[in-house]
Amino acid sequence: MTAPQSLQTDPQPGMWRPTRPPARGLGTLTITGLGAATAVATGAAVATHPLVAAGILPMVLVGGLVWARPHLAGYLIIGITPLVAGIDRGTLLPVLRPNEALVAFLAIVLLMRGLTRLPADRLPRITLHPVEWAIVLLAFASSIVPVLWLTLRGQSLTADDVSYALVMWKYLGVYALVRLTVTTQEHVRRCLWLSVSVAVIVALVAIFQVMDLFNVRALLATLYVPFGHEAAIELPRASSTLALPAATADLLIFNLVIALGMCFTERRNALWYGSAAVLFVVGVFAAAEFSSALGLLVVMICVAVALRVPSLMASLLPAAGFAIIAMWPVVSHRLQGFESVHGLPTSWLGRLHNLQTYFWPELWSGPNMLLGVRPAARVAVNSQVTGFVWIESGYTWLLWGGGIPLLLAFGYFVVTTFRLTTAQLRVGPTYTQVAALAALGAVVVISALMVFDPHLTYRGSADCFFALLALTVATRSRGDPAELKTTTHDSAQTGNCTHDGRERHAG
Repeated sequence: MTAPQSLQTDPQPGMWRPTRPPARGLGTLTITGLGAATAVATGAAVATHPLVAAGILPMVLVGGLVWARPHLAGYLIIGITPLVAGIDRGTLLPVLRPNEALVAFLAIVLLMRGLTRLPADRLPRITLHPVEWAIVLLAFASSIVPVLWLTLRGQSLTADDVSYALVMWKYLGVYALVRLTVTTQEHVRRCLWLSVSVAVIVALVAIFQVMDLFNVRALLATLYVPFGHEAAIELPRASSTLALPAATADLLIFNLVIALGMCFTERRNALWYGSAAVLFVVGVFAAAEFSSALGLLVVMICVAVALRVPSLMASLLPAAGFAIIAMWPVVSHRLQGFESVHGLPTSWLGRLHNLQTYFWPELWSGPNMLLGVRPAARVAVNSQVTGFVWIESGYTWLLWGGGIPLLLAFGYFVVTTFRLTTAQLRVGPTYTQVAALAALGAVVVISALMVFDPHLTYRGSADCFFALLALTVATRSRGDPAELKTTTHDSAQTGNCTHDGRERHAG
């Protein structure tokens, strides 16, 4: 295996590029005004609401650091989101989850910073990469199209509809924040390291939860209770800090690929990343999702093919064997489902019943399949513990939430992402290639598991996926045709993890 090339540190063009020096006078006035307003507000809060002031001061500190070092925004999103995404809206903050509030706050800080640096006499020029057009199409088809169709049919728009219509726009925001702030290979490397490190925490919490160790279940019950359903934490299925077993497994699968890529790229840290990879496999089995076990198999095949290292599949066997033994109480509990009268787990039969009862009849009624039923991907059912029944089929969700346009938009997104990631694997800089490998594995897994659930929008794991997409093109020009082309010369000049993988296993 050859050592990685020197880290690229030259910033590349972003989504907008001013053509003249920024208006410093406007920026100074804006910063001064904001500083004065913040000082007055903080002083008033200290006198009347000390707890509010205690929250304002860290926000000011974080905002100032992000203003001075924008790439910290990418670190914060990648490092904090997996640890707080499972906290319900209204638990700590009204309306928003903590990770959503973080994205909104960072967007405001960076937007104001950008406005102060705009040239006084010219608007910025906006260019979008094909994968960004694909995300925009997904957002449009999952929000504007179904809302208009809902209105034309004379039906009222609910709060649930609004919330679900904003989901893809939120992930577009996550993508944009990471993409616009990560500008060097060193930034990408740190983001990847941070993602794996935080995923290790998520995996440990998941394992301790199902094994009922270190009072983790009681700690999770204080904040990570989905819809107040505390019994969910007691089940032998790891929901961890995402409060959703399938999302937890997805997050660990995506970071497993990062860890494998970093093993090839950084030999000096191979023990750390190799240990993290094994831990992630154990964490996937702790989630006790049959679809996640399938996703683990799919992603290992994908990585082995992408790196042209078939022996990677052999390495999965001992890791999976160790995970099954370590998580046998969880695995055996799930296997007991096949001992039912029908020979299938109750959850599978319930999933099919819900689709046949609450979703498919309305979806196939009239022209609903063409433009969807409504954005909300759940219906209120009083007999359910949580009060709702969700769509437990990703492709049904696409048709329900946006009809044929959303299904086609998803197909275009998958194809565009596949082209981008495979090209970057060949010609991208070292750490961009690792991100591309993880994004490729993620999109393949999502496409396969969408048969069972809407994995594209799972909290925490979806944030990780769109951040990986952003890192994949973080140090390359947007819209550059070279991103979708490969040449022998480029491949020869780039020290990539594909080449490293083949070299490492050659002997």
